[in-house]
Amino acid sequence: MSAQNSESDLLRLALLANCVFAGIAGIILIFGSNPLSDLFGLPMPAILIGIGALLLVYAAALLLNSLRVTICQTEALLAVFLNIAWVVGSMGLLFAGSLNRAGNWTVTLVANIVLLFAAFQFYAIRRVRR
Repeated sequence: MSAQNSESDLLRLALLANCVFAGIAGIILIFGSNPLSDLFGLPMPAILIGIGALLLVYAAALLLNSLRVTICQTEALLAVFLNIAWVVGSMGLLFAGSLNRAGNWTVTLVANIVLLFAAFQFYAIRRVRR
């Protein structure tokens, strides 16, 4: 196995891990929107359904890129930026104070996980580009 294949495999793993997390989160948000909105103090479960649907689209895009013979590094970098945007948006949601304590803790936990995905993907992209 060449070094380039090994580096590509690392990026593929980073994208697939993010894909699985986003897909599971999307499914949970869609099918658990009513109890989760109550748990987080949200007035409208439709918000969670919309976010869940977007997460499923994002997961599909990550999957498609990771299944390519040659991963599109531009799309992988876009995933890094989208993950960072998620973290920034999460911080805005926390500062807005629109969630209860359980919602704030959940948003904080997920934002930290997403930040780890962004770092992992960025690291893998840098390795591929060397």
